[in-house]
Amino acid sequence: MKILTVEDDITTLEYIQKGFQEQGHTVDTAIEGPDGLFLATTQDYDLIVLDRMLPKMDGLKLLSALRATGNQTPVIFLSALSHVDERIKGLKAGSDDYLTKPFSFQELLVRAEILMQRKQHQPQQITELSIEDLVMDLVGHKVMRGQREVKLQPKEFQLLRYLLEHQEQVVSRTLLFESVWDYHFDPKTNVIDVHVAKLRKKLEEEGESQLIHTVRGAGYVVRAP
Repeated sequence: MKILTVEDDITTLEYIQKGFQEQGHTVDTAIEGPDGLFLATTQDYDLIVLDRMLPKMDGLKLLSALRATGNQTPVIFLSALSHVDERIKGLKAGSDDYLTKPFSFQELLVRAEILMQRKQHQPQQITELSIEDLVMDLVGHKVMRGQREVKLQPKEFQLLRYLLEHQEQVVSRTLLFESVWDYHFDPKTNVIDVHVAKLRKKLEEEGESQLIHTVRGAGYVVRAP
């Protein structure tokens, strides 16, 4: 395996590097967030071991930026933040596993090997979502409606992606709130309705069919006419 380890504690970094190298793996390292992101986006890795708290750019921001480019390299978070809420944040940011400090290298190695086995048996990565004449390019971060490009804000893109991933399924406001906004649902807020209204306006210009439908009392569903 070719592994990238991003960790600002030199002792921990060398411990991980030495352990993987003894197993015959190649290891690149970085001690600051921006340097880790640069390596992760300019080179191909089989696995990234990522610390949560890093100088200049923390692990959550680094991983979010990496996933936004379409990069799906497996990531194991390492963190002293062991509370369940912190683990959930890490997993929702796009990590594949979360290991709390202090940790044993043997456990890290086993988790890495399990992720590699899963990767080998996974179907081809999805790079595009579509319905009718709407096409979402997940790699290029681009949305087309026929020949027209639809310019979306990041949160609108995430919202549309979630709806397209669950097309033909009714998705509740609570699920959207927790999945796209990443915090608990406040029944008094209308943020979901506001964003859906803006998204509809951008997707459905005059003469174009409606794709996002409201299911009264239940939520929203994306389906073709």
